[in-house]
Amino acid sequence: MNKPPIHPYIILFIGVLSISTAAIFVKLAGDAPASIVAFYRLSLAVFIMSPYVLWKHFDEIKQINQKDWIMAGLSGVFLAFHFILWFQSLSYTSVASSVVLVSLQPIFAFIGTFIFFKERFTIGAVLSLVITITGSVIISWGDFQISGWALVGDVMALLGALMVTGYFLLGQNLRKRLSLMTYTFLAYGSASVTLLLYNLILNQSFTGYNGSQWLIFLALAIIPTFFGHSLFNWTLRWISTSTISMAVLLEPIGAAILAYWLLSEPVTWSQWLGGSIVLFGLMMFIFSTTKKVKPKITHAHQKQ
Repeated sequence: MNKPPIHPYIILFIGVLSISTAAIFVKLAGDAPASIVAFYRLSLAVFIMSPYVLWKHFDEIKQINQKDWIMAGLSGVFLAFHFILWFQSLSYTSVASSVVLVSLQPIFAFIGTFIFFKERFTIGAVLSLVITITGSVIISWGDFQISGWALVGDVMALLGALMVTGYFLLGQNLRKRLSLMTYTFLAYGSASVTLLLYNLILNQSFTGYNGSQWLIFLALAIIPTFFGHSLFNWTLRWISTSTISMAVLLEPIGAAILAYWLLSEPVTWSQWLGGSIVLFGLMMFIFSTTKKVKPKITHAHQKQ
């Protein structure tokens, strides 16, 4: 295996920092509707990907059967509503709470594999499930003490995690037959169409945003998407899947630090305590399920 031009852990750090910016950019988008922010994030990403995908993967796309087209389309629908719910949650609750709660996706995914694919629970997985739920309750209770709307934001973030689980479960099956780039392109494309229709139905404006907001839309399409998860895919050649999964758990910490620094958002005691418990539970989950669901956890984080 060739020596990498840059140390993989440096690239991994850049990837974590990049995905940590997503929630910050959404907050900085100001009065732009969550569904519009989501639409431009994904549609611009598709626009940027198109030349490469159509050049390198056009033959693969032509050979996709009808069933896989339907599944890719449906996975995009789940991804679209993940972004709608998660981005909207940031209008009601803090970056720290929202990002920690949406990070519960691996737990939802494991429950999904148990329901649909009869994946067996290990003792470690059950304990980690209890721990993460406990942490989530602490965060939500603390936010409810501050504002009922903050609790609404927490619920939206959890529903966002649930939606991305649907995206993950459909993608898990499709990725056995499609390359990562092709699948991502189709899912992002489907999500973009879904968000286009959603915004048209709600009569949201696609124009009228200021220069800063357009730059934020573009930054969302590039930084957390390409500098985040594309770099994670690059590091897979030199770093184990479980290590990358653990690194992704640093996103809530990075996002909370950036929110404190850039948005002056304080972190409450319940967010510190609950967030720490959730992250501990997720780490325990990864350790206890790495051998059983290693490929699944890594793919789950390719959506951010």
